[in-house]
Amino acid sequence: MPVSIEMITVDCRDAEALGAWWAEQTGGRVVEENDGWFVVVKMAEGQPVLGFQRVDDPTPGKNRMHLDVTSDDVDAEVSRLVSAGATHESEHTMGELRWVTLADPEGNLFCVGGGH
Repeated sequence: MPVSIEMITVDCRDAEALGAWWAEQTGGRVVEENDGWFVVVKMAEGQPVLGFQRVDDPTPGKNRMHLDVTSDDVDAEVSRLVSAGATHESEHTMGELRWVTLADPEGNLFCVGGGH
């Protein structure tokens, strides 16, 4: 029997703040806080659950895993996310595919891709 993905978890210094930031950016909601050491964000039905786990020393360097999000208007979404506290890292194209790499407020990389 194959496994099922239950949650995507991010190590961070401030689980409550980063969980709240991602909930706001995705339209999700914080459903569990566990005294600030582990925060769970539930998004729309059919989307994965996000977990934010407080650790004393998050892994340095490039993420080995990251989130990819999508938007019908990549440029507008990138502008909105940067205004909300994300940092613009780089832009990429491969044929018709275009994506922008950003970092969340704690430096975790994620990519925005989609139309336009």
